[in-house]
Amino acid sequence: MNLHDRDAGDTGDYKSEEETADRTEQLRRKLDGLQERLYAEGSRAVLVVLQGIDTAGKDGTIRHVMSGVNPQGCVVTAFNTPTPLEKAHDFLWRVHAACPPHGHIGIFNRSHYEDVLITRVHGWITDKEAEHRLRQIRDFEKMLTNNGTRILKFFLHISKEEQKKRLLARLNDPDKRWKFSRQDVKERGYWKAYQKAFEEALSATSTDAAPWFVVPADHKWYRNLVVADRLVHALEDMDPHPPKIHGIEWKKVRREVLEA
Repeated sequence: MNLHDRDAGDTGDYKSEEETADRTEQLRRKLDGLQERLYAEGSRAVLVVLQGIDTAGKDGTIRHVMSGVNPQGCVVTAFNTPTPLEKAHDFLWRVHAACPPHGHIGIFNRSHYEDVLITRVHGWITDKEAEHRLRQIRDFEKMLTNNGTRILKFFLHISKEEQKKRLLARLNDPDKRWKFSRQDVKERGYWKAYQKAFEEALSATSTDAAPWFVVPADHKWYRNLVVADRLVHALEDMDPHPPKIHGIEWKKVRREVLEA
């Protein structure tokens, strides 16, 4: 996979945010209903993995795409620097514990892929160790899908120019300066190394059961539309249904309610 050949500014058949507004809202409403059915069914789960370079829009995607979803059936997990306890286990230990239970949508803001990205870029693991971890990730994701979890992985693809704009926007807005980190600037110096690490990770782990979607993310509104569309499509394909309840005389129950 060559990210250089993917246009981060692509907007498909749309030219403006206004053109996508109705479609995006329609997808949000569909997602709300489908998530309720998934929760009621209680026998399968959905895992959404969001990866991308700093400022790619992981938080914004969660905020906009999942805005209509009942939080009771949706759990977001952010994977930051491992704790001492987490470091004492294999790198997938903390990830497995955070996977969504049946009936839920789980969202990973960053994920187990950090352990083959930042670690590789900074030379904390060797190429051989990275290849071994990528095989473990494929096996791990296959195990999850075999046990009822649908996995959707989104790489939010932004250009280096767009990242600069977003970093400057954070600095210029007093209400967003808390999101700025000098480390983001330092990591920007490893842009090419990160692109290479992402390309190799995506190529090695995009499978039929757990596909990667490279989402053009320079335009936030198009990013949100694409993620919402893929998520709704996956849930419609799963077609969850609430369990049927037998042994109850519904007409009798209805009369009891009316008479109560």
